[in-house]
Amino acid sequence: MFHVIDRNRTATAARVATLDLTPSAVFAQSGPSADTTPPGDPAARGREIALEADRRDTGFSDQTASLLMTLRNAHGEESVRELRNKTLEVENDGDKTLVIFDQPRDVAGTAFLNYTHRTGNDDQWLYLPALRRVKRISSSNKSGPFMGSEFAYEDISSQEVEKYTYTFLEETTFDGQPAFLVERVPVDEKSGYTRQLVWYDQAEYRVLKVDFYDRKNELLKTLTYHGYQQYVDQFWRADRMEMVNHQTGKSTTLTWADYAFGTGLSDRDFDQSSLQRAR
Repeated sequence: MFHVIDRNRTATAARVATLDLTPSAVFAQSGPSADTTPPGDPAARGREIALEADRRDTGFSDQTASLLMTLRNAHGEESVRELRNKTLEVENDGDKTLVIFDQPRDVAGTAFLNYTHRTGNDDQWLYLPALRRVKRISSSNKSGPFMGSEFAYEDISSQEVEKYTYTFLEETTFDGQPAFLVERVPVDEKSGYTRQLVWYDQAEYRVLKVDFYDRKNELLKTLTYHGYQQYVDQFWRADRMEMVNHQTGKSTTLTWADYAFGTGLSDRDFDQSSLQRAR
């Protein structure tokens, strides 16, 4: 039996104001605290915080959701797209994700398939209905914009712990709540980022904010997560994600709704032929 959640009726209110086009916020409520490493070892402590966040991000099996993608240019002009998202949790590897564009008409039927891997390059494909063909996304293009948004292709992948090295920087506050600040550096030399600064809330290890630094080590983008709510008494999800590009003045908002968990999705729903079957 799968669970469909009316977030206005059954979700637990968030305590605070979460690339992958899966909202990185699936959190269990038990297990060891990440704050057990001696403070003199910032690399180990940073990795342990990331591991604890990942541990709490495990066990949802599969998930579906609908979302609105709002693209905003430097002049404040907006365009809105309607999407659907399906995610399958994969044992001992990264998640599989299928994103389907429904509106507007010029992008309807476009579908994106992503296989995240803990190590090595992710596998990504894009189906373009106008061309009636599937295009494989090269790993060298992972820093390119996803469908004209401020999210890069590498942002769409699930953020596996093994993809970064970590350094704990400090205990701080964000939006009035206690937080851990951790620097993570991509292992992949083809990443569009030199480093990222990540704020985790200390209570639930949810990601609150990420600063992305470009290959020149200059601040490129900031991603913030808003309106966290808890579903099925276990899984935390953000209602809204805001990605702001500081260098261009553009931004993209993702607004999530209609979450459902344990719907019975399987690998067949995420093979390459699923791109052209997507409706």
